[in-house]
Amino acid sequence: MIIGLVAAALSALCYGIASVLQASAARSEHDTGGVDARLLTRLVRKGPFVAGIVLDLVAFAAQFVALRYLAVFVVQAVQASNLAVTAIAAVPLLGARLAGREWAAIVAVCAGLVLLATAAGSERVEPVGSGVRWGLLTAALVIGAVGFLVGRSTAPNAAVALGLVSGLGFGVVALAARVLTDLHFTHLLRDPALYALGVSGFVSFLLYATALQRNAVTIVTAAVIIGETLLPALVGVLVLGDRTRSGFVPVAVLGFVIAIGGAIFLARFGEPAKVEPAVSTG
Repeated sequence: MIIGLVAAALSALCYGIASVLQASAARSEHDTGGVDARLLTRLVRKGPFVAGIVLDLVAFAAQFVALRYLAVFVVQAVQASNLAVTAIAAVPLLGARLAGREWAAIVAVCAGLVLLATAAGSERVEPVGSGVRWGLLTAALVIGAVGFLVGRSTAPNAAVALGLVSGLGFGVVALAARVLTDLHFTHLLRDPALYALGVSGFVSFLLYATALQRNAVTIVTAAVIIGETLLPALVGVLVLGDRTRSGFVPVAVLGFVIAIGGAIFLARFGEPAKVEPAVSTG
């Protein structure tokens, strides 16, 4: 379990730094009014965005390892905590001033993660049926279709919805990574979960970058956090057999709620341009 916690923490750290770099690059691009796949081709020409991708790859590798040892709800809650890391780093790096309530949110995130770590049991990843694997691929395709429809909307809350759909897609990535138990090349090529991971990862990344162009990073990142934590946690418990230590369910629920709530409060630290020295995101 210690290996899983260390891997999850490393993943959160890398994702946190990557989101800052990518958000900055995305906001510098012109919004075309829809979900434009060419956005990524423009962004990969920017150094900060490329550095963010490299960190994302390291983060995903660490997340993959963490999912071998920990329940999905624990790993996803730790991923959301990367905003606490970003907020703390903003003090020496960006000259940000954190208000008392923001320090309280950071403490809350840490306390929630401690509760989750206390409640988490050691997980043994068991193979799942083909129905679950095909279900994940179907979910990835549906999320992609919904995301492109939402991306065409001009409604005031369209960017929020886009962030939520993006978060659901990132949740599918985590679930697909969890069910990949046979890593032999020939088996992977036949596994629908691998394609669910690839499709959902690409689409969610594009939707997230698009949403960051259209609304405050605070709102978008909060929506992403909700999407990538709540539903995957539920699927992990109901379908994948995730469990807590005996008698620790209330502790796990409390820790999850506190950690996610604190992360949502810190959502503004996902965008460095929004953090200014005079002001007391993901």
